[in-house]
Amino acid sequence: MSSSRPNILWTVSEDCPPRFGCYGDPLATTPHLDALAERGTLFTNAHSPAPVCAPSRFALLTGVAPESHGPAHHMRARARLPEWMSTYPELLRELGYYCTNNAKTDYNSDTDPQALWDESSGTAHWRNRPAGSPFLAVFNYDPTHESSVFGRAEFTVDPAEVRLPAYLPDTPEIRGDFAHYYRHIAAMDAFVGRLLAELEEDGELDNTVVIHTSDHGGVNPRSKRWCYDEGLHVPLIVAAPERHAHRFPAPGTRVGAAVSTLRIPPTLVDLAGGTAPAHMRGESLARTRFDTAGELAFSMRNRMDERPDMIRTVRDARYRYIRNYAPHRPYGTHQAFAWLAAGYRSWETEHLAGRLDDAQSAFWREKPGVELYDCVADPDQIHNLAGHPAHAEAEKRLDDALRAHVLAVHDNGFLPEGSPTEGYDASRAAGAYPLARILDVADAVGRRDPALIPRFTTALADPDATVRRWGAVGLLALPVGTPTAEAVTALRAAAADDPGPHVRVAAAEAVGKHTGDVAAAALLADLAAPEYPEGVRLEALNALTALGPTAAAPHRAVVAAAAGEPLEYLGNAARYLLLRIDGRYTPHSTVLDLEGMLARAAAAGRAPGRPA
Repeated sequence: MSSSRPNILWTVSEDCPPRFGCYGDPLATTPHLDALAERGTLFTNAHSPAPVCAPSRFALLTGVAPESHGPAHHMRARARLPEWMSTYPELLRELGYYCTNNAKTDYNSDTDPQALWDESSGTAHWRNRPAGSPFLAVFNYDPTHESSVFGRAEFTVDPAEVRLPAYLPDTPEIRGDFAHYYRHIAAMDAFVGRLLAELEEDGELDNTVVIHTSDHGGVNPRSKRWCYDEGLHVPLIVAAPERHAHRFPAPGTRVGAAVSTLRIPPTLVDLAGGTAPAHMRGESLARTRFDTAGELAFSMRNRMDERPDMIRTVRDARYRYIRNYAPHRPYGTHQAFAWLAAGYRSWETEHLAGRLDDAQSAFWREKPGVELYDCVADPDQIHNLAGHPAHAEAEKRLDDALRAHVLAVHDNGFLPEGSPTEGYDASRAAGAYPLARILDVADAVGRRDPALIPRFTTALADPDATVRRWGAVGLLALPVGTPTAEAVTALRAAAADDPGPHVRVAAAEAVGKHTGDVAAAALLADLAAPEYPEGVRLEALNALTALGPTAAAPHRAVVAAAAGEPLEYLGNAARYLLLRIDGRYTPHSTVLDLEGMLARAAAAGRAPGRPA
C-alpha cells in the first residue's frame, strides 16, 4: 500500500476514565498505553460529546453532535439517519480501506452495522482483509464497562491508597468501586498491548496510526451520565509511525487544549486521504498546532434511561461551564441501572443518615441554573464560581459560546422526545423549530426568578408547543408558591386543555407543586396511561414522583400497571415510585427488572448486562 495512506488501529475502552500512568495516576498499571503516549501525542483535555455510551457512540460514528439529530441525544433511542448522512466506515471503504469493527456498536440509530463495515463481529480483524488493502480496525474493549464494578474480585490496588474526590463520602463500598476498577484498566492495557504486538508480527506497526480513547468518562458515582470531568474526560492518545509523524506534534507532546472526540471521525477521513463531509463539524486532529486558549469541547445530557433531564456544557483548557435546564430536579434522582453499583447505594445511605458534608450533600439537592468551575484549581468541581466577579469574563465568554453552539447545531434537546420536529433535517426545515425564540424562554428557566413570571406566562400562550412547554417548565422551576394567580390560572388551563401532552405534563406538575391541588396528580396519572406515547408516559411518571408519594398514592393502580409492562425504562420509573408509595424503598431496593432486561438485550443483540 502507499505509505501516504496509513493503516489505522483505533482502540476504544468502554466507560473508561484516563486513570493511566501517562495521565499521572500512580496506582495504574498501563505500560503499553504509557509507551504509546511516549511515541505519540497525549491529549490531556479530551472530552466526549455525552457522558454515556449510546449518544457518544452515535457521535463517534457520524461526526455529528447527538443533540443535532434527535433522538440520538437520549439514552437510549433510535435516530433515523438520512440517506445522505455518511458515516466514517462508509467513507473509508469508498477510499479503498478494509474496515472492521470488533465488536460493540450501540450507535443509537437505525443503522445496520453489517452494511457499514466489511466486518462487524467478535472475530473482525485486519488480518481478514484482501492482500495489500489498507485497513481501519476498531477494537472495543467491553470489560471496563460500568457493570464491571457491580461485583468484586481480588483487589490489585489497596482501597486505602485510592484518592476519593471531595464530593464522595469515604465508605468501604465507594473505595472498593474505585480500587476494583484498576484491575480492569490493567487488563485493558494488556489487550491494547496484544494488538500492538500483532501489528508488529504482521509488519504493519511502522505504517499504522494508533488511536486510543474511550466512549466517555468513568463509572463511579457522579461520573458516567453527568456533565462533569469525571463523566466526560477521556483518554486520547494518537501515535503515528515515523513516515506519518509530520502530521502531528513531536512524539511525546502533551496537548492541553480542550478537544472533543467528535473530532475523531473527520480525523480518520483526513488520514485516509479524503475530505470530511460538511456534517462532520469537528476539525481533524492530524495537525501540529492546537490553540490552548481558544479551543472548546461541547457536551450534553438529556434523558438517561428512565430519567428525563437536560444539561449543556462547554469546556476550555481551564474552565467547565454548565447550564442546567431542569434545575428543579435533584442530581441524585434514582436511576435503576446505576444503583446496581455499591457506590451509589452507599452514597444514598449516607445521605439518608445525615452523615454527609456540604460538598457531598450537593448531589442530593436541586441544581443551580448555572455552574462554573476552575478545573485547574478545583479538579473535583465542587466550588461553583458562577456569578463570582473574578470569573465573570470566563462565565460570559463560555455562556456566549454555548448559546452559539446550541444554535449552530440546531440542538434538538429542547424538543419533547417523540416530536415530529426531531431529526437533522426536520429540525432545520424553515419555520419548523423556532430555536432562538425557545432559547429566550428556556435559558431563563435556570434563573428561577419570580420577576420572570410574566415571560413564562406569556410563553404559555405561544402558538408553538415547544415554547409553551418551556413556559410551563419555567413556572414549575420557581420556588414553591411564587407564581401569581394569573400564572396559576394559565397553568391550570394548559394542564387541562393544551393540545400538546408534554405541555400538559409540565403544567400539571407545576399546579401540583405550587398549589397542592390533588387534581394535578390525577391529570398526570391520566397522562401515564397506555394510550399516550412512551415519552409522555415517562415524563408523567417522573412528574408524579417529584410531587411525592402522598400525591401519587391515590393513583397506585396506574403506577402498578406501568410497572408490569415490558417497557424497560417505563417499568423502572414505575417500580421505583411503587416502592416510594408503599414506604418500602431503601437504597438497596432492586428496581431493575433484570430478567426482562437480559431478554430484551438478547433480542436487540446487545451484550447481556450492558444496557448502558
